[in-house]
Amino acid sequence: MMQEALFYSFNLEQHVPADHMLRSIDRFVDLSGLRAHLQPFYSSMGRPSIDPELMVRMLIVGYFQGIRSERRLCEEVHLNLAYRWFCRLGLEGQVPDHSTFSKNRHGRFRDSDLLRHLFEQSVQRCMEEGLVGGEAFAVDASLIKADASRQKGVEGSRGLPPEATSRAIDEYLSVLDDAAFGAASEVTPKFVSPADPAARWTAAHGGQAFFAYSTNYLIVLDHAVIVDVEASTAVRQAEVSAAKTMIERADERFDLYPERLAADTAYGSAETLQWLVHDRGPATTPTILDSLNS
Repeated sequence: MMQEALFYSFNLEQHVPADHMLRSIDRFVDLSGLRAHLQPFYSSMGRPSIDPELMVRMLIVGYFQGIRSERRLCEEVHLNLAYRWFCRLGLEGQVPDHSTFSKNRHGRFRDSDLLRHLFEQSVQRCMEEGLVGGEAFAVDASLIKADASRQKGVEGSRGLPPEATSRAIDEYLSVLDDAAFGAASEVTPKFVSPADPAARWTAAHGGQAFFAYSTNYLIVLDHAVIVDVEASTAVRQAEVSAAKTMIERADERFDLYPERLAADTAYGSAETLQWLVHDRGPATTPTILDSLNS
């Protein structure tokens, strides 16, 4: 009968290949200021909270590995040695429950604007590495399918049921005057989702219509670095407004203003060109709007 060893010597560091993608990423991940940024949003009393650096590192793993489900992400980090190494968990570290992510995303992460803070830190690092200049930029939007059922949509002309109430509805009502959402268009949508009324009914892909949002990007063309991102409702007017917001914010936060801006023809309205070339003021270099379709 074979006897098993009572003690094992196991070094997690030795079991992560030298060429593993997460090793390359880890060299550039600096979360040293994370706890100071979040300190006002944690109580000094009660039991210890889940380490925010652990959650952010797990979210980074999910992004690079294409793991969209938080429940599955927790399972993968629990089982995968490389993920444990990257998240500083060791072999015995406890992986947080998936519900912890939802609570923090809708709570202190949102209240502190943490993800925007981390994003801008990344852009600043790219600038320090010489990957971001101020010449050629591009702007475009991608449709992101909302987690809302097509079958449960109601006619837009009827509006939401008076008795309907949820966090999503409260958030929808709070952005009705926002140029990127409710005020983007006076057109009544064909259908509205009671589960997520801020999502827009669209058939922009040319197939079956669905509820969606738009994720808008401002990208430096030389190295394809995203220097700003803005969510909006999935209508063209909102995407144009989001482009203006991103250009202004990049100018304010990083002193970046494009000399040339590439975009598809939908961004080339007279109003947009007027804003880009004249309304920015005489000290600003005029911007040329090119077409991505040309």
